[in-house]
Amino acid sequence: MINKTDEKKIEKLGAFEISEKMVELAKENTKGNPYLNAGRGNPNWINKKARLAFSRLLEFGIEESERTISDGDLVGYTELDGISNRFISFLDPNNNETDDFLMTCLDYLKNDLSLNLDEVVKEFVDGVLGNLYPSPNRVLNNTEVILNHYLQSVLYNGVDLANDTTLFPTEGGSAAIVYTFQSLRENKLIRPGDKIAINTPIFTPYLQIPVLNDYELVEVDLSSKEENNWEIDADTIQKLNDPELKAFFLVNPSNPGSKALNDTSLAEIKKAVENNPDLMIITDDVYGTFVEDFQTVYSVCPFNTLLVYSYSKLFGATGWRLGVIALNKENVFDKLIANLSDEEHEELNKRYNLVVMDTQEMSFINRMVADSRSIGLYHIAGLSTPSQIMEALFSLTHLVVKNEEDSYIEASKKLVNERYENLHAALNYQKDESEKNAKYYSMINIYHLAEERYGIDFKNYLMEHYEQIDFLVNLAQKNGIVLMDGVGFGANPGDLRVSEANLPTKDYQQIGLQMLELLNDYYQTFKKNQ
Repeated sequence: MINKTDEKKIEKLGAFEISEKMVELAKENTKGNPYLNAGRGNPNWINKKARLAFSRLLEFGIEESERTISDGDLVGYTELDGISNRFISFLDPNNNETDDFLMTCLDYLKNDLSLNLDEVVKEFVDGVLGNLYPSPNRVLNNTEVILNHYLQSVLYNGVDLANDTTLFPTEGGSAAIVYTFQSLRENKLIRPGDKIAINTPIFTPYLQIPVLNDYELVEVDLSSKEENNWEIDADTIQKLNDPELKAFFLVNPSNPGSKALNDTSLAEIKKAVENNPDLMIITDDVYGTFVEDFQTVYSVCPFNTLLVYSYSKLFGATGWRLGVIALNKENVFDKLIANLSDEEHEELNKRYNLVVMDTQEMSFINRMVADSRSIGLYHIAGLSTPSQIMEALFSLTHLVVKNEEDSYIEASKKLVNERYENLHAALNYQKDESEKNAKYYSMINIYHLAEERYGIDFKNYLMEHYEQIDFLVNLAQKNGIVLMDGVGFGANPGDLRVSEANLPTKDYQQIGLQMLELLNDYYQTFKKNQ
């Protein structure tokens, strides 16, 4: 059993490292309960349509390769001329639902995006086969067009930026975060001692990376409060007016608060950028599709904002590692690089002139691509081509719906909402029914719950007599339930994050009941000590 000394050591770990320790305890819980892990945000659903389409493209790609060389398992290469007609002949849309989807995609790509079908099919087929290096190395040509229209459809809320945005697909959102920090540092856009603003609570790497010796940044907390349903208020946003602030990092909708910025907050951020025009904004919008009429900061402040998106949550693709960085063709990052001193430009020239002839013409997003492969491997940089095509196929499942309701997105929102309702009903805990609540996560404060059920004296007893992580530990080692410690996200002691993504719906009532059962155990101890 974990004792108080152990708990103090555990509290020094990161939130995800604590969660791994809780998993070990929960699997061997003393009550012999079923092990339930609602800590991680890995969804327990997948999108089948895109995956089946990927499989059909792969099957066609093998047939195409056999046309040029066929010697047992050794087959050849694909040919551009007429490949789309051969693909159409291969498909059987009248008898195969996946083939019908692919035909719909071809129609959309030709008539709505005005793409050359031979070039698209060749890119898709070579992409799924993975027989060539990514070329261009930043992003495949037609894939960039598709991804741009998808991002515009699901994140920009009517703002037209698809043709003004450059993309860099990455190995998930995590790689996007790492590449962003790395290139900001390498290009003198952030330096040790610089002040950056972070909207907390937030995904833990945004708190952990800046303070590492590699960066040594000074964090300014722009916190969202539970009493405000995790919305960031206007007064807090005004901190962005400070010209000493170099960058602003946020997750929108937030993690773990699960709350999207409202119109007032977006307007305040726009005002702050007008007052602080060199502010760099990095927004991570992976949960945006779970909010009705979501709007990203990028669509409000496109010149100042770098957008990170991941396909992992909506499409159940965490194992694929599918992310993308989006940056406007005209942006503050390029402006700030252009304004560096001659000495700094000379230093950067030495870094990048191995891969380009005119370093000063190299955009920040292309520098990110080069930095992602330590410059020397720039010629073979880029996300794997099968991964890029999977991003395109996921995007197309939404795009071909056009102006109709996307039943897949609606089903995903309905699923997390039902789990949210079950958890909160079991706990009798206050719900946030606002349209800006993604409901992908719930934040349950155990001290608030204690006060609501047993009074303020019991709440104070818990806070004074136990480590803040004690309830989390006992929930795992006694009851077999794994949640995540909110403190690691920059939340308050007692805040626990519950993921509504990764367990069967029926389990969320059980989680709530187990939390109440454990809380009652604490209360009985409290009564004995009175």
